Amino acid sequence: MAESDDLPLDLIAVGAHPDDLEIACGGTLARLSDLGYRVGMVDLTDGEPTPGSAGPDLRAREADRAAKILGVSVRVSLNLPNRRLFDGFEPRIALAKVFRRYRPRVVLGFGGKTILASPDHYQAMLITDAAVFYSRLSKWDEYFDGLPPHTITNQLSFPIALHRLDAPDSSGYIVADIGDTLDRKLDAIKAYETQFPPSKARLFQTVEMMNRYFGLTAGFEAGELFMHYRSFGVDDLMRWAAPSPVAAPAEGGTAHRSG
Repeated sequence: MAESDDLPLDLIAVGAHPDDLEIACGGTLARLSDLGYRVGMVDLTDGEPTPGSAGPDLRAREADRAAKILGVSVRVSLNLPNRRLFDGFEPRIALAKVFRRYRPRVVLGFGGKTILASPDHYQAMLITDAAVFYSRLSKWDEYFDGLPPHTITNQLSFPIALHRLDAPDSSGYIVADIGDTLDRKLDAIKAYETQFPPSKARLFQTVEMMNRYFGLTAGFEAGELFMHYRSFGVDDLMRWAAPSPVAAPAEGGTAHRSG
């Protein structure tokens, strides 16, 4: 997807490869886009080479199609080396430039190691954490092409493990409602025909099962799990803990959104 303009984004999600974000948080990106937020996706690498793909151009077309299904505003690839992605000064600066350019309020990124999966995921977590910090640093203009510092309001993390239902260690958890966008999430993943041929159809069942499980824990039809690292405060504990029936919908699931 073309980098359409430099208008600020509300949220940027960062993945190591095209298809990471669709699997981890595609339902949330679609939901936020539907609500009118400007959402961006950053792929640190082009994800190539892979066994089923003819090359980066085909993978890029799949990523563009997936982004359109989700309705996001901007998708950026930094073209760092797949399979050789390492945390370092240059990748940190490259991602921090994206944050300074698009000035998101919230950043989503990986939340830990993915055992038996690509080590690029963990390196992406380290790069994202550092870039959030680098984005706000002043008196370092020579590295940022004149882009002014930008302070990101909040950073959340997502798990991407597909073979466990327990939550990773964190200070706290949020389940985002994706009941209305689960099908679009699955369609966005299916856009990667080179990565998920019919022989891997079970992946879609696994993703759906996990999202329905996490949604169930919060009273939603389906949900995506995010980790946060700071305490949340409320000025009215009762309004958060027992929302007024007047404000609650008939099905009751969205009552968990209060606070």
